[in-house]
Amino acid sequence: MSKELQLHAFERLLIIMDELREQCPWDKKQTLQTLRHLTIEETYELGDAILDNDLNEVKKELGDLLLHIVFYAKIGSETNDFDIADVCNEICEKLIHRHPHIYSDVVVKDEEEVKQNWEKLKLKEGKKSVLEGVPRSLPALVKASRIQDKVKGVGFDWEEPHQVWDKVQEELQELQVEVQAGDQDKMEAEFGDVLFSMINYARFLNINPEDALERTNKKFIKRFQYLESKAGELGKPLMDMTLAEMDVFWNEAKKH
Repeated sequence: MSKELQLHAFERLLIIMDELREQCPWDKKQTLQTLRHLTIEETYELGDAILDNDLNEVKKELGDLLLHIVFYAKIGSETNDFDIADVCNEICEKLIHRHPHIYSDVVVKDEEEVKQNWEKLKLKEGKKSVLEGVPRSLPALVKASRIQDKVKGVGFDWEEPHQVWDKVQEELQELQVEVQAGDQDKMEAEFGDVLFSMINYARFLNINPEDALERTNKKFIKRFQYLESKAGELGKPLMDMTLAEMDVFWNEAKKH
């Protein structure tokens, strides 16, 4: 599709947004705050479509998110704080500034140098900490991954994967000490350290921990639903089955 057609499609969305905001009772009532949780939901739906590799669904979910961006910009324009042009220009200026190896004379040799330059530029922009860019409301697992990526950008990192694995083993031993002691608060703290170390190890293996865990979630759901369906065929509720009986169908599910 040509740039002209793409711009026309975007203009069409802007016009529709104007009409909805003026004429639709529901759209007229929305605020930045009321849309927030809906935007988070749409983002997760996009994530699901990506994990399922359903490109048609990805297209639909991207449209839903784009609508939200346009919606926020429309609300901002009504208070003369910002409009969609301001939003677009802001990100354009940021991209140009954060890519001096493209738009200036800076030379980089690889992706890692690009990331390091990003963190240096962010600090020059007035950020007091490289961790300021990590949203407070991120889910803990994703937040841990982003924290580790951020500090790596300024050189705070392990040198070899085996060092990270050693740290995992160390944290596991510390967890076991607290389990034996029975101190719930310290157990939770050490369990958190184990998870943080495992997420760090995943990074060294080039594994996205969020994707890996969701893959296991999907696998478990599929196997458990197979177990439920087989129990249904027998006319026997799961709660009335022994663990040994359930294991038979569970092992069948693993083969499938």
